[in-house]
Amino acid sequence: MSLDINKIKEQIEHGNTSLGIELGSTRIKAVLIGEDHTPIASGSHDWENRYVDHIWTYTLEDIWTGIRDCYGKMAEDVKETYGITLTTIGSIGFSAMMHGYMAFDKEGELLVPFRTWRNTITGPAAGKLTEVFRYNIPQRWSIAHLYQAILNKEEHVKDINFLTTLEGYVHWKLTGRKVLGIGEAAGMMPVDAATRQYSSRMVKAFDELVAPEGFSWKLLDILPEILVAGENAGCLTEEGARLLDTTGQLQ
Repeated sequence: MSLDINKIKEQIEHGNTSLGIELGSTRIKAVLIGEDHTPIASGSHDWENRYVDHIWTYTLEDIWTGIRDCYGKMAEDVKETYGITLTTIGSIGFSAMMHGYMAFDKEGELLVPFRTWRNTITGPAAGKLTEVFRYNIPQRWSIAHLYQAILNKEEHVKDINFLTTLEGYVHWKLTGRKVLGIGEAAGMMPVDAATRQYSSRMVKAFDELVAPEGFSWKLLDILPEILVAGENAGCLTEEGARLLDTTGQLQ
C-alpha cells in the first residue's frame, strides 16, 4: 500500500477532511476532500423539479432522499476505496440553487411548497420593490416571492416565522442554526457591502410598505442571520447526522 493511501486513510480516520454537497437543478453532488484539497471520494444523485399547481418545486422528500443517496454513495466510495467506514468529517459545507422561497411557521412546518428560482411568477412584486428600493430586484429573489405572496393575499404569509432558501433550510435542519453565508443571503434581500448585513434602508422601506397588512412580524424577524467567512455557523447535531446518514455511522 502506498504512503499516499496511508496518509489519506489517516486523514479520514481523524476527521481531517471536508465535505461539500451541492444541490443543483438536476443533480446533487457530494465530494469529500483531504487536507491538501484533493478529492478523496464522491457521490451523486439525479433529480428533477416538478411543476405542480403552476409552481416549479421539489418536495421535502425529494430533498432528503437525494441528499441521503448522495451522501451514502460518497460514504460507500470511501469504504470501497480505503476500507474505512466514514464516521467523522472535519467540516461540511452546502450550496444550492440560490433564491427561491421556503417559508416555515413557528412549529417549523413548511407553509407552502418550495418555490424554486425557476419560477417567474413575481413580476408585479419585483417591479414594485425595484421602484421602492431604487435597486433592481429580480423575480427569483426571495424578497420578490415574499412580496408577491402578500400582493396575492396568500393566507400563509401571516404565519411566517422563518423564510430561507434551500441551502438555508438544509443547514438549519443539520445544525439547528438559522443562518446563511453572505453570498447566499444577497440572493434573498439586498446586502449592504459596508455593514455586511441586509440593507437597513431597504428593510425599513419594506416594513413600511407592508405595514398596512398588520403582520405580527417585521422583515428581520423572519430572515436568516448573515455570516461571513470564518464565523461559526454551527455544528452537526445528532438529529442532523441521522438526516445525512441513515446507517447511523456518522457522528
